[in-house]
Amino acid sequence: MNFKELGLNEQMLEAISFMGFEKATPIQELALPIILKGHDLIACAQTGTGKTAAFVLPVLDKLTSNHKHETSVLIIVPTRELAIQIDQAIQGFTYFTSVESIPVYGGGGGSDWDSEKRALTSGADIIVATPGRLISHLNMGYVKFHSIKHLILDEADRMLDIGFYDDIIKIIDFLPKERQTLMFSATMPDKIRQLASQILSEPKEISIQISKPAEGVLQAAYLTYDSQKTSLIRSLIENKPNINSVLIFSSTKLKVNDIVRELRKNERNIQGISSALDQARREEVLSDFKSKKTRILVATDVLSRGIDVKDIDLVINYDVPNDPEDYVHRVGRTARAKTTGVAITLINENDMFKFKRIENFIENEVMKIPLPEDLGDAPVWNPDQPKIKRNRSKSNKSKPTGKRRTYRRNKNKNNKGNTPHK
Repeated sequence: MNFKELGLNEQMLEAISFMGFEKATPIQELALPIILKGHDLIACAQTGTGKTAAFVLPVLDKLTSNHKHETSVLIIVPTRELAIQIDQAIQGFTYFTSVESIPVYGGGGGSDWDSEKRALTSGADIIVATPGRLISHLNMGYVKFHSIKHLILDEADRMLDIGFYDDIIKIIDFLPKERQTLMFSATMPDKIRQLASQILSEPKEISIQISKPAEGVLQAAYLTYDSQKTSLIRSLIENKPNINSVLIFSSTKLKVNDIVRELRKNERNIQGISSALDQARREEVLSDFKSKKTRILVATDVLSRGIDVKDIDLVINYDVPNDPEDYVHRVGRTARAKTTGVAITLINENDMFKFKRIENFIENEVMKIPLPEDLGDAPVWNPDQPKIKRNRSKSNKSKPTGKRRTYRRNKNKNNKGNTPHK
């Protein structure tokens, strides 16, 4: 459907044209009329379907039609990256208007706090905030939200997973009772419905392809031992001129550094990003990846939802994620907005059971590709039982060397009556 058919004002249609949007996605087509009519909404749609524009465009339509220069929109998100992403989208749509937005997410210096405080007190039209940082400001007593007319919760399921339920309820206590509330979520577990029943009023409901990777994602997997993974990744990305943008997901920030160090031996155009970096550095790394200055980005799951980068050719899961939902969000970084892309998962002998659970969850058996012959034998696919990593029993623990035993014996002899060091 064309955006002109959805009832947006001329100012917003001009902004949409400037941003290069042509036709509305299904979530936009369904959500815009509901939001424009003032209804509360609970919407479930997978990542990469255009959720941000689905709630930003109709809210901006109302702001530009009756602009009062007061804080009337509050958008709450789980991560700094998502706050920045949404704020950047808003800036694009409002380029030719006087509507102002500011992200409130923390992680910076004192100047960031001061600019956030000014926006929260002087009345930026739209505040995009993470719960923890916003509550820090609310606790200071100077934030006034009496003019809020629209509350939007994006990635609501993720916020509850992180443990922001109480924070969200606390923030809502500062808001007017009469408002429009919109909740967007990739999944719809019972806890989301419980929250919706508390904060939404007679909401309309939309559901678009719950928890399934986008159709444009070609999914595949390799059975591989951990010692083969780096070599396999090299074979997938080296001398491949058609692969210009690669995103590799790791389960831990420590492993991010290891992967970057190993791949950098052959590929200089690579960076890592995790919570170990300060916010300024994370933004710089992400900006380099978006602008294609960086070809390969290695990341933790902090980016599985909060990154919106066009034309990612290849997503690699270095580890099988523990949660099937995280798999959906990881592979959803490619093939965004009806494009195509490839997502490859590396499965070691201990992760087969987890990957089988993912296949059951997405209702699809992912193609297993044989390892290149020069990498040697691969594990045999056997997902029926989870592998158990056995700890050594006490009787099998290695004993200290003779020198260490002598040291302890002498130390105890010289410190009679004291508790020996362990």
